[in-house]
Amino acid sequence: MSITDPIRDDADTTRELPRHSIGAAAAHCGLSQDTLRWYERIGLLAHIGRDHTGKRRFSDRDLAWLTLITRLRTTGMSVADMIRYAELVRAGASTVPERLAMFRTTRAGVLERIAELQQTVAVLDRKISIYEQHTPSDAARSPDNAAS
Repeated sequence: MSITDPIRDDADTTRELPRHSIGAAAAHCGLSQDTLRWYERIGLLAHIGRDHTGKRRFSDRDLAWLTLITRLRTTGMSVADMIRYAELVRAGASTVPERLAMFRTTRAGVLERIAELQQTVAVLDRKISIYEQHTPSDAARSPDNAAS
């Protein structure tokens, strides 16, 4: 059984078909196969289907979930918080307010990081401008201009 979010759940049952290998799932989300196995062990991924030989098979819904948790990790959300989020999703619609609060908090943190990065880019731009003023232009150093 895959983790599903009832707020976004749709009636497309083909999304549940386990059809993707662990290698394809890893490539899809940019994680290693070992990371996917670890995510399954710690409960971040619900039960992943298996084929007749016992190999993991991921559904489209599993891939969508992996994409989400990969994005959450990019926000700086801890693995513990992502596990908590997965537990809340599994617990059902009554946890929507708590999930909303988690996302609002995470969003605020991301916006703070963006502001810090914008300030950092501004510092870099100032330094680049200063150094460009004290560096001969590429045209002046070009071998084509040696005779000029």
